Amino acid sequence: MNVFAEAMRQRIRDARTALAAARAAGDAYETAMAADELDDALWLARRHGIDPDGEAPVAGPA
Repeated sequence: MNVFAEAMRQRIRDARTALAAARAAGDAYETAMAADELDDALWLARRHGIDPDGEAPVAGPA
């Protein structure tokens, strides 16, 4: 697994979580900040050909 790709996917997951929490709290400022972070992370992932919803590889038998 490409370390950069997995780091980008984690950044996107974190941004989605932060956005959901900000929306649930009704915090307009945090919602805007989280939405901007998510947009940036998705843009960067697309620019590098990374599927933002890609799965981490499954470990094979030991």
